[in-house]
Amino acid sequence: MFFDDAYSGKVFIMGNGSYEKSDVVIFGMPMDYTVSFRPGSRFGPNRIREVSIGLEEYSPYMDRHLEEVNFHDAGDMLLPFGNAAKSIDMIEQFVDKLLDDGKFPLGLGGEHLVSWPIIRSFFKKYDDLAIIHIDAHADLREQYEGEPLSHSTPIRKACELIGPENVYSFGIRSGMREEFQYANESGMYMAKYEVAAPLKEVLPKLKGRPVYVTIDIDVLDPAAAPGTGTQEAGGITSKELLEAIVAISNSEINVVGCDLVEVSPPYDAADQTAIAASKFVREMLLGWTKK
Repeated sequence: MFFDDAYSGKVFIMGNGSYEKSDVVIFGMPMDYTVSFRPGSRFGPNRIREVSIGLEEYSPYMDRHLEEVNFHDAGDMLLPFGNAAKSIDMIEQFVDKLLDDGKFPLGLGGEHLVSWPIIRSFFKKYDDLAIIHIDAHADLREQYEGEPLSHSTPIRKACELIGPENVYSFGIRSGMREEFQYANESGMYMAKYEVAAPLKEVLPKLKGRPVYVTIDIDVLDPAAAPGTGTQEAGGITSKELLEAIVAISNSEINVVGCDLVEVSPPYDAADQTAIAASKFVREMLLGWTKK
């Protein structure tokens, strides 16, 4: 069982449509078992839902209303606390089901390791999959303190699975020297510090391809998003991230699924991080799931 049948928590605004009639399924992955600094992102998905009540249902960026999208919020997965290996297997199995049912998966983390099983699932369906990765951190380590299952490893795992030439990272401003060397030598694409401008240059190269997009909220400067486990100074503004989301929407790539991770409410008493994240989720819903 992936979810609690008695789940009665908050849903993302207007996300109470039925699973059967939905085109898009939002699901939370409340896992933060491998974080290397501050835990708390397990509480991110539900807080994003709770603050979404403050959103308008209409987006001036996309000129669309949430009533135009058939989506279902499944709630948070029931993941075995502390067991990262079993949790990522469960996430992969659930996304397999979503893809078999013809749904567009929109995941809420949780730490960034939760993206890894989703990518594995998508690669079984799309052998020409590309990844757009927006983040402060390279996430290209092979292991952290001897542990290969770490929030610092998912993009390296993705490179090894689908080929580094199919991975495009943006906003990167932190990592080991070896991670940047790997990026330079492997053939993957990495744009340091910036997101919107280099992304717009890359998007035409991905025309027509199936693309999975993963966004780590810590790509934002800590002034804009203090509620995350590993803050990194020198980040982008929420305006630039919205510009990037709109650019993806206006491009000719085929976004097949996405996630937003690493919102950690305990470090943001004002909820500005979760509020920003909820707006990004609205734009992802409206911009990337067009029929």
